[in-house]
Amino acid sequence: MDFVTARLRIASELRMFLPVSRRQEWQEVTPDGTSTLGHHVESVGIPLTEVGPMIADGRGVSPSYQLTSGDVVEVHPVPRPQPLPEEPRFLLDVHLGTLARRLRLLGIDAAYHNDMDDPALVVQANEEHRVLLTQDRGLLRRRALWLGAYVRGSRPADQLRDLLERFSPPLRPWTRCTACNGRLEPVTKQEVAPLLEAGTKRNYDAYGRCQDCGQVYWHGAHSDRLEEIVQSARAWANGAG
Repeated sequence: MDFVTARLRIASELRMFLPVSRRQEWQEVTPDGTSTLGHHVESVGIPLTEVGPMIADGRGVSPSYQLTSGDVVEVHPVPRPQPLPEEPRFLLDVHLGTLARRLRLLGIDAAYHNDMDDPALVVQANEEHRVLLTQDRGLLRRRALWLGAYVRGSRPADQLRDLLERFSPPLRPWTRCTACNGRLEPVTKQEVAPLLEAGTKRNYDAYGRCQDCGQVYWHGAHSDRLEEIVQSARAWANGAG
């Protein structure tokens, strides 16, 4: 063994972050006396937001640990569900609009803007104590960010399942506005009648209205598809499916 280097044993769940040409269990890094373990983990491509316990010589070490030649460190993924000090609130980057709407459908606090740049996202996430969700690894590596998470999957359904399994947020379907994230309140048909088409008034009696933007909701033509999303989410949250 070459003791000029140290070795990182990367858990299988984290190897997706490694370059294809280096997607192997063992990674060699060179201690230089100044770079931390966290720096070395990020240097091979893994955002620290995705890293859980790290074990060196049978003991847990932090990202600030200074590697020495010959060290062998096991790098594990963040545990699921990931413990947080409070009920999770999210902020999604510009590429995750569909996921944001699905989280809101489930009653999960999910802020989203389709025109916000990376520095502004970090500022809002920090000020409002929101977990920043993204598939941009560079964004997750910003030192100022208090907490972020990489969203796995290319399809919205896969992304939603990933988030529910990782953070296990409580589900309160049909309580948030999918357009702006505001809370919905029940209203009578008479209160919103001027805003409704004649067919809607004739066919539906139960309505909700967003307290922030005023959007009116009812169980209409798309409700079956949305209910399928809700039922799938409940199954994933309960460990089924």
